[in-house]
Amino acid sequence: MGGCMGRERGDSLGQGSSRAGGRNGRKRGGRNEPLRKERPKWKSDYPMTEGQLRSKRDEFWDTAPAFEGRKEIWDALKAAAVALEASDHELAQAIVDGASITLPHGTLNECYDELGNRYQLPVYCLAPPLNLISERSEEEPSDTPPPLAPPRKEFSLKVRLSTGRDVRLSASMSDPIGHLKKQLQAQEDIEAAHQRWFFSGKLLTDKTRLQDTKIQKDYVIQVIVNNQLPASTPTPTTPPTPPTPSSPPSN
Repeated sequence: MGGCMGRERGDSLGQGSSRAGGRNGRKRGGRNEPLRKERPKWKSDYPMTEGQLRSKRDEFWDTAPAFEGRKEIWDALKAAAVALEASDHELAQAIVDGASITLPHGTLNECYDELGNRYQLPVYCLAPPLNLISERSEEEPSDTPPPLAPPRKEFSLKVRLSTGRDVRLSASMSDPIGHLKKQLQAQEDIEAAHQRWFFSGKLLTDKTRLQDTKIQKDYVIQVIVNNQLPASTPTPTTPPTPPTPSSPPSN
């Protein structure tokens, strides 16, 4: 007679992390009950999420065949448990019958194969706990409408060109400098590439937002306009070669 692995201390109805197996002789009296439709009800020691339940089940099914028992029976028990949880009782019963699995109590908590090996499934593989926490899928639409974008608060921004002329632009504190350059280009026909914006002596990049500059509504931004193209470097000319003096005529 071989030994059989019992449930861990404090584990009720296969709720713990026991595996199962071991040759325990034929089931008592050879009784075989049909698989019950109702699933066991149990409560976890702590609120369990759906992801934690899946991880716990995967760990059990991955390690169960390493214990005593036959792998094909473990596979059949897993398929039957999945079918039973999906409320497909007929399929679960057919899997159990096809694998010649005997159910003395009509549940998968304790069962035997045709060789008399004993198998025990923990309750968390048969049904979710009563205190299961549902996890909302990212793809699942939410009933809560998305927050509205804050209204755009515009004000008149004063920029002073290097020509000495002041220009007013319609701006908001969230506008980047690159956006305002395009607005100035549309109003004054000044290419954005020829504009350099300064505030408090600091050059403002295109990605800088007005709110980052700490500018107030009555402040002025300096805009240096450079329309001059870089002068081309003149090609050095070769000085003409002086004529070779002719030799005096010979007598």
